[in-house]
Amino acid sequence: MTKRDTAKGRPTVRFAALGDLHCTKTSQGNYQSLFAAVNEAADALLLCGDLTDYGLPEEAQVLARELAAVRVPVVAVLGNHDYESGQQDAVREVLQGVGVTVLDGEAIEIHGVGIAGAKGFAGGFGRFTLGSWGEAAIKSFVREALDEALKLEAALARLRTPQSIALLHYAPIRDTVEGEPAEIMAFLGNSRLEEPLQRHPVSAVLHGHAHGGSPEGRTVSGVPVYNVSMPVMNRHFPDQPPFRVLALEVEPSGEPAAGGVMP
Repeated sequence: MTKRDTAKGRPTVRFAALGDLHCTKTSQGNYQSLFAAVNEAADALLLCGDLTDYGLPEEAQVLARELAAVRVPVVAVLGNHDYESGQQDAVREVLQGVGVTVLDGEAIEIHGVGIAGAKGFAGGFGRFTLGSWGEAAIKSFVREALDEALKLEAALARLRTPQSIALLHYAPIRDTVEGEPAEIMAFLGNSRLEEPLQRHPVSAVLHGHAHGGSPEGRTVSGVPVYNVSMPVMNRHFPDQPPFRVLALEVEPSGEPAAGGVMP
């Protein structure tokens, strides 16, 4: 059931977006008020990675129990912390077991809005983006960044809706990591993630990861990018629940329904 803009009479879908929950084995009960607020504020919940702290299935199980209180569709990507223990597939399975759609180069339609998701990777921004040159380790690092950009491209290419969202963990632009130490900016995202967004425009881009970054910026083509890491939301919006609500108007074509993952 979408919320409606009573002033304009247009159907509007509201997405609550946040990242970097860093759920631990002892986090039971920590997110109840947060998810209660999501139910009141939004038609769907988008999670931008680092859902667990050490990437353990036990942590994912705690989060899964917390997510049981969420009454709206939940879509997520994983983050680097979710990969920490090499059990990311188990983490994904636990979350999928409670109805969370975890995207990794796929797309889904929720209430008439397309969502393309990928984790992303590091590598730096603009002319300081790391190139594939030198040692094998450097080439492997850059290959990972390229592979994640290709996943995002594949997901974006599947979208067929007028309104769409790109869901990431790592940042595609430098603006939303500003505030972090200069020494680590290259590890917070990379410009290769911005390139597919130029070829496949979206309504907005959401990411987390940069705890000390800035809440918003824009791609070179003007698409809004929001850093929804919980530490960023808490710091910049201390009087609000630590998520951003993104409202998108959709075609008034009756009651929309959550769709499956697009092939």
